[in-house]
Amino acid sequence: MKKNLFPIIALLVFALPSCKEKNNLSIDGTVKDVPSGKIYLQNYVNKMYFVIDSATIQNGEFEFKRNVEIPEIYGLTLDTLKSSYMLFLDGNPVTVAFDTARYYRDTKVEGSALQDLFVEYRKQRHVKIDEFIKQHPASLVSAYALYRDFSYRLSQDEIREDIALLDSSLQATQYVKTLENLLETLDKVNIGRPAPDFTLDTPDGTPVKLSDKWGRGYLLIDFWAAWCGPCRRENPHVVAVYNKYRDKGFDIIGVSLDHNGESWKQAIEQDQLTWTHVSDLKYWNSEAAQLYGVRAIPANYLIDKDGIIVAKNLRGEELDKLIGTYLENK
Repeated sequence: MKKNLFPIIALLVFALPSCKEKNNLSIDGTVKDVPSGKIYLQNYVNKMYFVIDSATIQNGEFEFKRNVEIPEIYGLTLDTLKSSYMLFLDGNPVTVAFDTARYYRDTKVEGSALQDLFVEYRKQRHVKIDEFIKQHPASLVSAYALYRDFSYRLSQDEIREDIALLDSSLQATQYVKTLENLLETLDKVNIGRPAPDFTLDTPDGTPVKLSDKWGRGYLLIDFWAAWCGPCRRENPHVVAVYNKYRDKGFDIIGVSLDHNGESWKQAIEQDQLTWTHVSDLKYWNSEAAQLYGVRAIPANYLIDKDGIIVAKNLRGEELDKLIGTYLENK
């Protein structure tokens, strides 16, 4: 993040109806200390931002005139290769004091009740998502929080119960639809189920089929990415377990959710990950990740020699202990 940039954007959204539909959006703003360049308005889809419009900054000023869906989540950024500021628009006039320093920590938004609730939600610790939804059943923030922050740590029954708490107005959103699809997927990758097969390419372009690695012992499908800080911090533990048990019937296939091939290759080398690695470089649209219902990384599935899922989401000592239990007599 360029810390010498302190843009301030004056954002005006004309009053819009409460139902989610295409509506006129007018954004006029200024960017402090940036007399020229581009600013981008983005859609938020599957944890990713996609540019839907750009505006030229002239003499520190810019404007957007277009139709957008409201209520919905959008992003603002000066650089599409860097992080974006998440903006909940609900149809009310909005003013944004946009500050790119410190990961937008000092950015201020006025006028959007949805954004106010989102900011308040982010400040809370130990949120109980069912209680939060009960307090705000019709808020897009509730659907987003369940989708983004809780779906990967809740059971299928808990996700189903929390979806039922959401107002009917949210049932058609991308967030609830994703959760409903996730429920079907998780049922297919429960412990005791056959591991879904897939074929992906190694960094040099060689296709690897998952099932071709079965039958030799225990196989860990490790979902990670070069850009994922928790993944990189977990990698030394995975390396230690691999080195300890690789000659006793333990193997790993790393499935990367990267989108940049060079970053992926560099991370493999830097972290000394000497097992097989594959990816389709589709980020959160990774076909293997979707096949296994992966909503957060690091994530993993342990497969036995017959291709049956025997455990998932093992970390550090837990992974070491379980693999040791399985292979202690070998």
